[in-house]
Parts: sequence; C-alpha cells; structure tokens
Amino acid sequence: MVARLLTAAFALAVALPALTAGAADAPGRPIRAIIPSAGGGAPDFLMRVLLAEVTAQTGRQFVIDNRPGGSGLIGMEMIAHATPDGLTIGYGNAPTLAINPSLFSKLPYNVAKDYTPVMRLNSSQNLLAVRNSLAVQSVRELVEYARKYPDKLSYASPGNGTTIHLSAELFKQMTGTRMLHVPYKSITQALTELIAGQVDLIFDNLTSIAPQAKAGKVRALAVTGPARTPLFPDLPTVAEAGVPGYEVTTWGGVIAPAGLPPAVLARLSADLTRACASAAVKDKLATVGNQCVGGTPAEFSAFIRSETAKWADVVRKSGAKLD
Repeated sequence: MVARLLTAAFALAVALPALTAGAADAPGRPIRAIIPSAGGGAPDFLMRVLLAEVTAQTGRQFVIDNRPGGSGLIGMEMIAHATPDGLTIGYGNAPTLAINPSLFSKLPYNVAKDYTPVMRLNSSQNLLAVRNSLAVQSVRELVEYARKYPDKLSYASPGNGTTIHLSAELFKQMTGTRMLHVPYKSITQALTELIAGQVDLIFDNLTSIAPQAKAGKVRALAVTGPARTPLFPDLPTVAEAGVPGYEVTTWGGVIAPAGLPPAVLARLSADLTRACASAAVKDKLATVGNQCVGGTPAEFSAFIRSETAKWADVVRKSGAKLD
C-alpha cells in the first residue's frame, strides 16, 4: 500500500505543474514548493497530497522542486534565500528545523531568523521493532536484557541525527541502558540487516517499517508517540510499555522565507488549513500512518521551539555531530 501511494506521487508530479490558476497576489504565476528530499519519499508524498487539495479547492498552481542532499541543508538554504513574496514555500521537518541546529557546529541557515513557519502539516511516530530471533517479547524485557548485557545489543539507523537514531538515544538515556549504534547509508539497508538478524533493533518511521512488521519479518514491540496508532491498535506506546514519559513524534510542516508579508501569510495559512481539514487529505495521510495537524503559524513556531530544546538535550548527551 505504501509503495503504491509513493509511486502515485510521481504521477502527481506531472499533474501539479499543469494545473491552471493564480498564486497569492501574483495571478497566473505558480508557487514553487521546495522539498529538501528526493521525489517519492514521505515528505514529497505528504506535500503533494496537501497541495493537490489546495489546487482542487482554490485553483492555485504549485510546482514541486525536490532538492535532496546534505541532510536537507541544500533545500533549506534555498528556501531561506528565496524572495519572501509568497511565490516560494517549502517543507521543513524535525531533522531540518529542530535537530540540525544542535547537530551541526556551522549551519548555513538560522531557523529562527530565516523562515516563516506557516502550518504544521504531518505528525506520525516511530515503531520499536526487534529481530525475530531476539529473546525479548516486550519493552520491559528489552530494557532488562539491555541492562543485563551492556553494549551487547545493537540498533540500526540511516545515519546520525535522524529521528530514528535519536529515538534510540533518548530510549537509552531514559532507561539507563547502553547499546551500540550501527548507522547505515539508507533505511532500506538498515531494515534489510535487521530482518537478516545482523542488528538487534530499530526505531524506524512507522510509514517505512509498517509493511515489514505486518508481514512478521520483524517483531514490533511499541510505538513512540503519545497514543497508539490505528495501524497497530494492539501495540502499546513505549510509555505504556514501561518507560514513562518517553515520547517521540516525527513531523513536518510548511515554511516560507522570513519576511513574508502578513496578508500573504494569512491567505496561505487559510488555504493550507482548509486543505488539511479535508477528508481527502486526512484519509490519504492516514494510509501511511500520518495525521494532518494544521494550526496557526504561531502554534507551529512555538512547537518548533519546544522540539528544538528537546532534541538539543538529546544530541548533547549522545555526543552526535555532523560537520
């Protein structure tokens, strides 16, 4: 299901630029949406779903501009340097907006100064899973095993500073356990190694790992968010399962360059919020384990600040760095 939906995003790539309408305060001109990741991934899919609905409701035209590379730095820098006229928006998420500021000693953008938060788009969570041959059946058993055998367990990730990596670091910090980090070049490689039994566990994005967990290729123990997910209604949260206070969500939202005129921001926010509230958007996001959050620019800005403070502490304690 996930693969079909992400593949459908490529078909939508052809449709979006061809749609006819007018952009904010610039009739006939399309709005460029910069996504700091490759086409076909979750951010690409989420933004295409949202913007297709905005087009359906308002007739406004959008052109998707995928700019992957550099842990999101390439695309984020382009958004920061764009003219704040409402004709360029972008997608920012937990790594680019809340984690990178602590992970990099020198960042080519300043989250507080270079962007206008517009609307929080998506919220999902990670899933804690272990290899099928590991002799643990629950989060409590995993914690007991890790405490009994320090540094014996290994956890996979697609690299330093991802929410997949830092979910495990937060888990270690809150449970007083020690486990070895094994970073891979991609999440596909990390999951392949977990299924093969080469690593012991992972905290992967729900969208990515759900098919493997449902197929029984890995053993799902818990989800990392504040509540259970409809995709796995019988699976407890990590907090429920024995680590009180543990919570990690994966999220993203629409941003624009700093200095966006208030009237343009108000119109853009209103259009995106209406699209986010539609059944079409909510239903499509739910199929990949996400929900459309919505909210005001001020609420999104406050959320970014709180997440930045949270991850700064986790990164500092973990010693993770990227330069």
